[in-house]
Amino acid sequence: MNKFILWILIGSLILSGCSSSVVDEVVVDEEIATETAILPGDEPTPDTGAATEELYPVTEATQAEITYDISEVIEYEMQGAFDFFWEQANTDVNSPGYGLVRDRYPGDESIASIASVGFALTAYLVGIEKEYITYQEGYDRVNGTLDTLLGMKRTEGFFYHFIDMKTAERAWGSEVSNIDTAILMMGALSAGQYFGGDIQVKVEQLYDEVNWPWFIDENVDQFYMAYRPEKDKGFEGHWDFYAEQLMLYVLAAGSDTYPIEPSTYYAFTRHYAKYGGEPFIHSWFGSIFTYQFSHAWIDFSNYVDKDGVNWFENSVEASLSQVAFATNLDDKYITIGPNAWGLSASDGPNGYNGLYGAPPSGFDNKAHKIDDTVPPYGAIASIIFMPEASKQAMLYYFSFEDLKSSYGFKDAFNLTEDWFASDVIGIDKGISLLMLSNYETGLVHQIMMENSHIKTGLERLQFTAVD
Repeated sequence: MNKFILWILIGSLILSGCSSSVVDEVVVDEEIATETAILPGDEPTPDTGAATEELYPVTEATQAEITYDISEVIEYEMQGAFDFFWEQANTDVNSPGYGLVRDRYPGDESIASIASVGFALTAYLVGIEKEYITYQEGYDRVNGTLDTLLGMKRTEGFFYHFIDMKTAERAWGSEVSNIDTAILMMGALSAGQYFGGDIQVKVEQLYDEVNWPWFIDENVDQFYMAYRPEKDKGFEGHWDFYAEQLMLYVLAAGSDTYPIEPSTYYAFTRHYAKYGGEPFIHSWFGSIFTYQFSHAWIDFSNYVDKDGVNWFENSVEASLSQVAFATNLDDKYITIGPNAWGLSASDGPNGYNGLYGAPPSGFDNKAHKIDDTVPPYGAIASIIFMPEASKQAMLYYFSFEDLKSSYGFKDAFNLTEDWFASDVIGIDKGISLLMLSNYETGLVHQIMMENSHIKTGLERLQFTAVD
């Protein structure tokens, strides 16, 4: 499934199922069937005690088979992920698309995604610090990429989701996307903060031209999800439920030119539910990437909003619930288990599936889908939330030769179907690399938490630091 179709699905599902009035802090019945191969009444019962990483150790049998050093596995994934962004970019200096990065490899070589570019801009900083490339090589790639971005067609400063690698024009009739633009802006701001000088000047121009309030539906004080100029109304869907969009509010509130009101951040539904541990604010499909993307750049660990929400701890609980769910499914599936967890949007045996996830989901635990497909990035990118469980999963994934590629782990695998993905996907490589970097040295967080726009955004949204 193409990713722009995912957003249509999300928009339509949210519009049909999420817009009704909801009482906060409702705990979803943990025994509800989950739209999987599990039959009603036959679901595994989650552990109801305090969830900790110690509840989910590597089994003795599995441990006996794992002889790798975790530092070797982390380096394998980081180097591979970086190489994807470095090698699968348009490097023709005479091309209008210089610096654009492919959506996936070895999929359609003509298509870039603007989110891949955003992850790439930060990936280059990681590459410099790890000495994969020189400072000058990184500077030149970022500088040329920013020139391309400044010359591209935009709508009120927002970019199209998918673009042609060579022409930098809109591809596949894709939508103008605020979340993908936000990912791009995060990457750009990180590069501007790191390099300063002319790079920062170009980044500020890109950022200043984004008209964030233009994308807000004033009737409900929520961001729309997409815009298509050829449609009568243009706008589609709403960010009316929690997902990966936290960065959108911080970026928009931190703008010098087009800031939003704090009320927009507080206008989306915060639905509390749990699986195994404590209740937390969950996303609609329960895909683990929704608890990770914004955290790649923004360190929420020492901040709470005016309602007392700590989004870092929320992602810890979400990760714990994923491990609990996978552990309870260990006897029902071949792939999913305590060392293969983190269900999330990814490729699957029947193509890309944006509905993969784990409970809690929706309002009734029926929004997510599972078919024994596990994407390695799901557990990897939770390494700052659950380091031991994440590392155990990485060791397990490393034992499958068919899951390896020249760019680190392939996107997903499904042992029930004896299926291993053929591709790697840019945004999945990106979240893995950035989170691993944050785990190793805190690099991305250190850079971004010094950025004046991020500081201003958090302040305007009424986040306060806690000890």
